[in-house]
Order: sequence, then C-alpha cells, then structure tokens
Amino acid sequence: MTTVEADRELKAKHRALWASGDYPAVATELIGELGPELVRACGVKPGDRVLDVAAGSGNAAIPAAAAGAIVTASDLTPELFDAGRRIAGEHGVALEWVEADAEAMPFADSSFDVVMSCVGAMFAPHHQVTADELVRVVRPGGTIAMINWTPEGFIGNLFKTMKPYAPPPPPGASPAPLWGNEDHVRMLFGDRVADLSARRQTVRMDHCANPTEFREYWKRNYGPTIATYRFNEDQPERVAALDRDFLAFLTDWNRGGDQPVWDAEYLLVTATKR
Repeated sequence: MTTVEADRELKAKHRALWASGDYPAVATELIGELGPELVRACGVKPGDRVLDVAAGSGNAAIPAAAAGAIVTASDLTPELFDAGRRIAGEHGVALEWVEADAEAMPFADSSFDVVMSCVGAMFAPHHQVTADELVRVVRPGGTIAMINWTPEGFIGNLFKTMKPYAPPPPPGASPAPLWGNEDHVRMLFGDRVADLSARRQTVRMDHCANPTEFREYWKRNYGPTIATYRFNEDQPERVAALDRDFLAFLTDWNRGGDQPVWDAEYLLVTATKR
C-alpha cells in the first residue's frame, strides 16, 4: 500500500470513528461550556473571519457566530454537520460548514483573523502537520487558540485505560493528549507565534448518576470508546476486562462521592501569529 493510500484509509477510519455514537450529545451535555470559553479567550469580535478546525457539531463555531463573526466550521466528519446546522438554527445564527482534513485544509494562506479548535484538531494523527496548517491559514497578527485535553487529566487517563484494548495506532501517529502538554505545543508552533499562553483549567462533568451509568454513556456516545469495544467484540473475556477496568477508572476519578462528578483538565492555548 502506498503512503497516499494508507493516509486515505486512515482518514476514512477517523471519519467513521467520529461519526459513530453521538458526539453532538457529548459536546452539548458534557463539555458545552468549552466552546464559549474558547471564543472568549480568542476575543472574537463582530466581523472577524473565524475558522473552527475539527469543529464537530459547532461547539465553538456557533458561539463565535453568535458574537458576530463570519464563521467557517470545518471537520473531517461531515456527518456531524446536520446536528450543527440544527443547533445553529436554534441559536439564530448562520455559518459555513466545510468538509476538511485538519492536516490539509482547503483554505488559502492567511485567510482568517482567528483559527481555533476545541478538543478537535488534537485528534489529527500528525501533530506537526496540523500545527503547520493552523499557522498557515491565519493572517499575520491573527489569533490561534485551542482547547486540548491534558495527558494527566480525566480524558488523558480515559485513553490510558482503553489503550491496552484499543487498535494499535497507525505508524507515525502521535497520542492526541500530547497536545495538552505545554512544551509539546511550544515545540510544534516554534518561533512562528508570539505571546503563547497556556493555562490548565477544568470542566466538570456531572451528567450521570453513578460510574456504571457514566461508563455506558461513553460506550453509547463517544467514538473512540465505541471503536475500542468493537475491536474486542469477538473476545468476550476482553470486553469484560475492559468493562471492569473502565468502571474502576470512573470510580477512582469520581470527585463527588454519592453525587458523582468528574473534573476533566484541559490546556487553553492562545497565541499570535508573527
């Protein structure tokens, strides 16, 4: 298989992964506050040209449009756009939806005033290529901003819990939560940006009544969890072991006792293109 064919196959798998389950539910029910938080950090103003990379169903793109920006929401998985259009309509805003790979975006150099991504671009497998694209499409003096899950936080540890059961990563792919490491982000952007700020914050998830219910929520709605269970579906003993380990992880990370809450740490990054 050629490199081009392998890359095309990888992207098809990524698209199918995020189309499975119900990511718009996760974005709304668990992390709905992250989009507005990112838009605030960007300082989005009326008339700004904004690109939301790996936008999903528009968790950040829709609040940017509500702030008066001219917004393009791009994602590798256009199956998520129908939910995004519906949510945008409920908020009375219009934006452009474009199918696009974060590693090869169909936008001209320096096209946008703000380029942002809310726990989206971090999942593209080749981090340097993704960083190069984010820098390329924003104008000099424009803002790059991201929210990325940290390796040490709840989502980073969710992936660690699934890793022994998950399909092997493709050659050359980097772990998504590395984007939540400030040193890694600084290395990726290098001297092409100025005023890079990175601060750790948390979002509280309190949607489910107990750890077992929360485990089933992830199994039902979250693409990477669904893919991990599918990878083991013909090995019942491994499914049972994953169920056990997943529940132990969620029980250990519950910060609320009988009224469960899970605090998920993320890195909020902002920078200015030189």
